[in-house]
Amino acid sequence: MFSNQLAPRMQRVQPSPTAVISDKVRLLLARGKPVINLGEGELHFDTPAHIKQAGIAAIERGDTKYTAVAGTAELLNAIVDKFARENGIQYSAQEVIAGTGAKQLIFNALLATIAPDDEVLICAPYWVSYPDMVALAEGRVRVLPSTPETGWKLQPDVLRAAIGPKTRWLILNSPNNPSGAVYTRDELKALTDVLVEHEHVLLMADDIYEHVRYDDRFYTPVQVEPRLRERTLTVNGVSKGYSMTGWRIGYAGGPAWLIRAMQTLQSQSTSNPSTISQAAALAALRGGTDFMSDWLTALQVNRQMVLAAIGRCPGLHCAASEGAFYAFVNCAGLIGAITPDGIVLGTDLDFANYLLDAAHVGVVHGSAFGVEHHVRIAYAVPAQTLQDACSRIEAACAALVHSPVEISGR
Repeated sequence: MFSNQLAPRMQRVQPSPTAVISDKVRLLLARGKPVINLGEGELHFDTPAHIKQAGIAAIERGDTKYTAVAGTAELLNAIVDKFARENGIQYSAQEVIAGTGAKQLIFNALLATIAPDDEVLICAPYWVSYPDMVALAEGRVRVLPSTPETGWKLQPDVLRAAIGPKTRWLILNSPNNPSGAVYTRDELKALTDVLVEHEHVLLMADDIYEHVRYDDRFYTPVQVEPRLRERTLTVNGVSKGYSMTGWRIGYAGGPAWLIRAMQTLQSQSTSNPSTISQAAALAALRGGTDFMSDWLTALQVNRQMVLAAIGRCPGLHCAASEGAFYAFVNCAGLIGAITPDGIVLGTDLDFANYLLDAAHVGVVHGSAFGVEHHVRIAYAVPAQTLQDACSRIEAACAALVHSPVEISGR
């Protein structure tokens, strides 16, 4: 009998929880179940027409061959211009790179810089893939706490206390997935002031949701503190703001030494991103963002719809997000509740599974993001679909029987 030949590193990593939820939803849909997926992080809006046409035109003119590993000169120049125009950061073409999604670039940066047992600081709640990427690079994650009272934002005293001699990176995500938190200029300055004191620490700014925000102006760390430029990687992409998740184009700007290393890794793995997707991304970055205002208006309507529904569900509560398109819902009041089938909801995963099984609504449990007793609801779906999902969630919550026994620590 053939024995398991998987490498030991595979024991350090688990499948993405958001992908697992989406796979379960697709399986139920294939079985004819009327499932609504509020677990996937993508806009339902179609990619804008001028961007799609740029991809079609690339196919028709035969742009279907290899390009430079880091991307075409035209796309790299557009990335340089974007950082200068929108973020006030001046990069050269040798200091930017395009990849097959922002995810690849984050992973390549970590793989290029982390030695065994180097430490990476991430603030909970965090994007689900950060810890596993660090583990695959043989590093160690140190999770830093945040609270609803601080808007789910990392505090400078917490950061200062966490930095040690093995600290290699701080990963900062704003607007945040899953909380929607957006750091102000002053909040970022307080954090960058700490990092300036520690020259051995690199900073990764994950700005992928930059254009999906509802109130304050957006700031990125190097814009606030230029002294960190030579040890900061600023990661972005077209997936979220331009509704181009399937096109798989991310980009990053950073010091030339790091970009070169990331390019080397990319040359030995995926090589250049799709030429068709590069042409579409070029059109996105060159074509402006005026169309996004209508999208943001629709998202705010959806956000309010979710908040209203949550407010009608005893045991659930949630603050309005400042950016992204998620509601990070506290479900602690339902831990210990009993389903109509007699099952006790002991964890947030139990609650997420209950919504999927009983209401046919897919959400992601908060423990996947490092914060228990929460679920993430992605509300970037058509309004009528979201209304249906909210009604199902309300009905499912109303069907729960609350246990008379007090659950300790809840």
